[in-house]
Amino acid sequence: MYENYYRFRAKPFQLSPDPRFFYSSKGHRRAMAYLEYGVHQGEGFIVITGEVGAGKTTLARALAQRLASQNVVLAQVVSTHLEADDMVRMVSASFGLVAQASKAIQLKQLEQYLLACQTQGKRALLIVDEAQNLPQQSVEELRMLSNFQNGERSLLQSFLLGQPEFRRILSNPMMDQLRQRVLASCHLGPMSAAETRNYVVHRLQTVGWNGDPSFSDDAFEGIHQYAGGIPRRINVFCDRLLLMGYLEELHAFTGEEVAQVVEDLRQEFAPDIARIDPTEAQ
Repeated sequence: MYENYYRFRAKPFQLSPDPRFFYSSKGHRRAMAYLEYGVHQGEGFIVITGEVGAGKTTLARALAQRLASQNVVLAQVVSTHLEADDMVRMVSASFGLVAQASKAIQLKQLEQYLLACQTQGKRALLIVDEAQNLPQQSVEELRMLSNFQNGERSLLQSFLLGQPEFRRILSNPMMDQLRQRVLASCHLGPMSAAETRNYVVHRLQTVGWNGDPSFSDDAFEGIHQYAGGIPRRINVFCDRLLLMGYLEELHAFTGEEVAQVVEDLRQEFAPDIARIDPTEAQ
C-alpha cells in the first residue's frame, strides 16, 4: 500500500527479521563483536540476552550472512519448551540429519556428522534462539553436546539467545558447569534517542527513501518515547505511521501526527470498559 505511494522498493518496517535491515547500534555492535569473537574461538558458549523485540534474532541472521562465505556449517534452533531428548533430535534435524528412534543412535550420528565436518575443514555452529523457554534439563543437554571433541578441538560451538530471564536460569547452581564454558555474555538494551532516529533513517534508506516523507525532530522524539528504543516496537509504530500517511496523503510527519498514532494505538489496545456489564463482573 504505502510502499508504492512513497516509492519504496520494499516495506521498510516489516516485523520478520531480515539481515538487510540490521542496524549497528552501540549495543548491537558490542553483541556482534562477542559473536564474532566466539566464532574465532571455535568452542564454548556465547550468551546474548535482550528484551522482547530487542533484535536478537536479526543479530543472529546478520551473523549467519557474514559467515556464509566461510567454512562454517550453521544450524539454528528456535526453542519451544523442548525437552532434553527432543533437543537432541532438533539439533540433529537442524544440521540436516534424519531423526533416529534411539537417543544413543541419534547422538552417535550427530557426533559422526560433526567429525566429518571437521575432517572437511568446516566448523559447526549452533544458534539456539528463545533459549529462556528451555527447561533446565535441555540446557544441560546442550552442555553435554559441547563435550563432543576430536583430540583437544571442540566439534560444536553454541550461541544462546534469550530474554533476560535466561540469565536467571543460568544463575541456578545446577548450571555451574555450563557457566564455566561461557566465553562471553552481553545484554542488548534499548537504543538511545539518537540511535532510534538513525535506526528509522537506516531502514528507510535501505528501501530507497529519498526524503519523502520527511520527519521533524519532534516526530523522531515522539517515536523514541513511545517505542522506548526497542526495534520491534519502532517497526510496529512506524509501519502504522506510514499507513496513516498514505491514507491521509501526507508527505511530512511532525510530533502531531506521531501523537495521533500513539493515541490511536492506545485506544485500540486499551480495555473496553464501557462494554463490561457490572453484573457479569461480580
